[in-house]
Amino acid sequence: MQTATIKLIILIKNIFMIKPAEMTTLSQIIEKLRLKRQDNEFLLTPSGFSIGNGKFYGPEDLKIIKTYRFEGESDPSDSSILYVIEANDGLIGYSIDAYGVYSNHDDANYDEYIRKIPVEERDLEP
Repeated sequence: MQTATIKLIILIKNIFMIKPAEMTTLSQIIEKLRLKRQDNEFLLTPSGFSIGNGKFYGPEDLKIIKTYRFEGESDPSDSSILYVIEANDGLIGYSIDAYGVYSNHDDANYDEYIRKIPVEERDLEP
C-alpha cells in the first residue's frame, strides 16, 4: 500500500509539475541581435564608441534601449551586462561589460562613458 501511495504522489507531481522558465544567456541575446542584423559591437575608443566603420559616437549620440544582466552559474563574481544601444542615425548594436574577476575594462573610462548615455528602456521584439 505504501508503494502505491508513493507512485500516486509521483504521478500527481509529474502531472502538475510547473516547468521553470528557460534562462536567457548572453549568447542567446547576441544571436537574436545577429538575426536582426543588430549585432554591431560598440567598442570604446579615445574618440568615443565605434563599431569599426570609421564613425564615432559620443554619449549624446546614443541611448541605451535595453539592459541584460547575467551572473555566472557557479560564481556570482563571473557576471556581465549587455547594453543594447541605439545611435542617433538608427544604428543598433551592443556593448558588453564583464565585471568581477573577468572584467574586460581596465580603467574607469568605460564606466564613466556608459553612465553618460541616456537610458530609454523599451521592450525589444523577440
